[in-house]
Amino acid sequence: MAEKLNVELREDFGKGAARRLRADQRIPAVLYGHGEAPLHLSLPNHETALIARNPNALLELGLADGTQHLALIKEIQRHPLKRSLTHLDLITVRRGEKVEVDIPVILSGEPVAPAIAMVDLQTLTLSVDALHVPEHIEISVEDAEEGYQLFAGDVILPGDAELVTDAEILVASVEMPRVEPAPEDEESEETAGESAEESEEDAEQE
Repeated sequence: MAEKLNVELREDFGKGAARRLRADQRIPAVLYGHGEAPLHLSLPNHETALIARNPNALLELGLADGTQHLALIKEIQRHPLKRSLTHLDLITVRRGEKVEVDIPVILSGEPVAPAIAMVDLQTLTLSVDALHVPEHIEISVEDAEEGYQLFAGDVILPGDAELVTDAEILVASVEMPRVEPAPEDEESEETAGESAEESEEDAEQE
């Protein structure tokens, strides 16, 4: 289902205009695609920030003249410190067309202890219906044992989605946790080594 968002056209451009927009709790954005002239838009800050939590959300953009545009978020720019939205690139989509999108991979379930599950590939690139972009791809590792591996080509995809990512890339695995030596153990080994060296030196002196 598309997220409805009322937007405005903007005619002022540049860094100064963008700062003024953000001061008014608006976010500058550009909508482009299908060979049409780009539309420079102003989006409501709060509503857009909520929608952008899902980077693959389908947007239904409504203008004051009644025209509407279906769009996907192509790129999000954020403030380096505040992490607030500063600019969005949007791409026009049409009903029935397929688009390539990066879908996050998440794991569910627990492997056989003490083994742990690892996500080796954070996202899968899929070709999907523009109106049915999944939020994520869920992979179950319930009762999986050490040595389990799942490659991109073995992932069960939703609906008529097609895999774009290389099928041979490792997506998830189950392995034993690595045990790092405790700092105090290392110090003890060093101390023991120094004591052994001192004993050898004493023996040589005698």
